[in-house]
Amino acid sequence: MSDETGTPDTPAGSPDGAVPNGVPKPEPLRFFGTTWVNHDNGYAARRAGVAVGSLAAAVASCLVLRFAYEGIRIADTGAFVTVLIIAMFAICSALAFRNTWEGFDKRHDPQRQASLRGLLAIGFVGSLLAYFLRSLTEAPGEKLHREEYDKAREDHARRSSRRTGNPSKKKRRR
Repeated sequence: MSDETGTPDTPAGSPDGAVPNGVPKPEPLRFFGTTWVNHDNGYAARRAGVAVGSLAAAVASCLVLRFAYEGIRIADTGAFVTVLIIAMFAICSALAFRNTWEGFDKRHDPQRQASLRGLLAIGFVGSLLAYFLRSLTEAPGEKLHREEYDKAREDHARRSSRRTGNPSKKKRRR
């Protein structure tokens, strides 16, 4: 896993994540481990917990932002500054929501993610809401990981079943 971006360096089911006999293994998801593969070992309870937790975190975050807004209002900085701060949080939250939502369907470029880190930190409420909404239908990121894992399994099956026996002993056609 890349220390700088927090994203895995290799896709799920990659040869680097293979067991000794070469069979790809699924990449664990945060909060779910590998339960997303067969939906076992409390997968439904974990999904419910993630949904409730992310929604509770989003609500708590909105309360903290409300206190920050009250502090700005008490400081009497003026309407222009207040509107700028509200617009900044709204725009950054919308961008963070979109970025997080797109991250569930395709892997992000690590360089782009590193450059957006500040913007995503400001828009953390949007990321929490995206996580909540996706956890209502599946484990966040499950679709992407399942596609990568299934492709890796198909590739492994194709590679391992391609030949049988020693090709040098094959009878030649004349």
